[in-house]
Amino acid sequence: MTLSTPQPSKALLIIDMQNDFCPPTGALAVPGGRDITPFINELLAQDWTVRIATRDFHPKDHISFADQHPGSEALASSHTIKNPRNPQETQTTLLWPQHCVQGTTGCELIAELDTSKIDFVIDKGQDKLVESYSGFGPPFKDPPVSKTGLEDLLKEKGVKEIVVVGIAYDYCVKCTAVDAADAGFNTTVIEEGCKAVQQDQRSLDKLRQELQSHDVTVIRGKA
Repeated sequence: MTLSTPQPSKALLIIDMQNDFCPPTGALAVPGGRDITPFINELLAQDWTVRIATRDFHPKDHISFADQHPGSEALASSHTIKNPRNPQETQTTLLWPQHCVQGTTGCELIAELDTSKIDFVIDKGQDKLVESYSGFGPPFKDPPVSKTGLEDLLKEKGVKEIVVVGIAYDYCVKCTAVDAADAGFNTTVIEEGCKAVQQDQRSLDKLRQELQSHDVTVIRGKA
């Protein structure tokens, strides 16, 4: 897909295209994760105000890892995380195997991605006490904690519109897109540049409806 150029005040957000999220060796690989790279590279070659990639950048004792919760099982058990500054605000999340640990190969962006065209890399999930699917930071709002600085960067660059692609469509892409729209950006997700964990039609339809309910435009295609 070719978007019109030039792209005044428009940003491309590339979510978590990391080794641990891609086959064949990723600790939390999304099926077909590498397959979207050529399309993302085509987008990178277009004219944008700014091109930003995000990374999960976890300490080895991150709260979302099942091995930090005795008796829990990765991909089966869940845990309720509290806002460190307001215990009444909570987030219940699935527990994961260790992934994207700082300083490991799994944390790095995949080699196929044309990183020479990426202007900034935003690291998320660095605070071991909270989970951050979104590139903007954890879901806690009252008060916000461990924000990544992505919103400030976009506003500093004068961005009004955002296109979001990457992994995983139904987790970090979704949460980033919703936060972007909630922050007032005109937000679009292009499915050809995304891969979901749940790739069946029913799950994708539900995901599209959820995004659209948050005023995110979804351009249909491969997912």
